[in-house]
Amino acid sequence: MSCSMVFHSRLTSSSRIPSFEFVSGSTAVSPPAVRCPGRRSHTSSSLKVGIKIKTCSRRIDSTRCFAALNPELKTTLDKVVTSHKVILFMKGTKDFPQCGFSNTVVQILRSANVPFETINILDNEMLRQGLKEYSQWPTFPQLYIDGEFFGGCDITVEAYKSGELQELLEKASLS
Repeated sequence: MSCSMVFHSRLTSSSRIPSFEFVSGSTAVSPPAVRCPGRRSHTSSSLKVGIKIKTCSRRIDSTRCFAALNPELKTTLDKVVTSHKVILFMKGTKDFPQCGFSNTVVQILRSANVPFETINILDNEMLRQGLKEYSQWPTFPQLYIDGEFFGGCDITVEAYKSGELQELLEKASLS
């Protein structure tokens, strides 16, 4: 098996074991490589929003070869969510949502006319599982505003209907 990854390919627990690092300008924050029994080589490919995915190919049956939220992943997520005023962790991308809930939040953010970034959690199983622990929220999408977890689709819809979301987004864009 090769140790490579196509940019938009789906990662599953049975195909590749991912880790990722946040890249800001010329500085890269890189957690130690994920260790896969019997495998040492890793390769990288870049994603939008400055995240590099390192993958190690190895077949796994019913067990996973990664810890969901380790200290390095937490540090990386802290840097990712605080480096953007509005960031949405979702299934798919803002141009091609792969879930109705993710699409709903994207449409709300677009209607609010605010710049926002998205990260496709389907590209990285470790990220997907780690975010559930990081936010203490079990589902996606997950919206972060001004470095703070805001909520999922239902909370975003209710806040949009009440006007609370628009106020928060305006405040975040001014800070």
